[in-house]
Amino acid sequence: QLQLVQSGGGSAQAGDSLSLSCVASGNFNHYAFAWFRQPPGKEREFVGAITWNGASTHYADSVKGRFTISRDNTKNMVLLQMNRLNSEDTAIYYCAADGFVGIRLGADDYGYWGQGTQVTVSS
Repeated sequence: QLQLVQSGGGSAQAGDSLSLSCVASGNFNHYAFAWFRQPPGKEREFVGAITWNGASTHYADSVKGRFTISRDNTKNMVLLQMNRLNSEDTAIYYCAADGFVGIRLGADDYGYWGQGTQVTVSS
């Protein structure tokens, strides 16, 4: 069992940077993590994911080169660093986790979710 607690985010101007963190209780080291987001009026979408050991990451084309996912297994924490933000990044962001090997892109693949964090980018 995992409990995920998110922090960070907020408001930014286009071109700025923000970071989100996701701290987990439980057996953190055995879980793969991902970030999803839900823009206003749209479906939840995949942002990026990281394997249980941090060896591999995968990003949506829309954020590739701007967003970075990392994890610190000593702190039970996963980070989403968001650079060169634009208005299309405005969304509620969710961290998610589950105990599988590799990278999965579907929200249905993840059984544990954070509470969600609002990110608003003004142009």
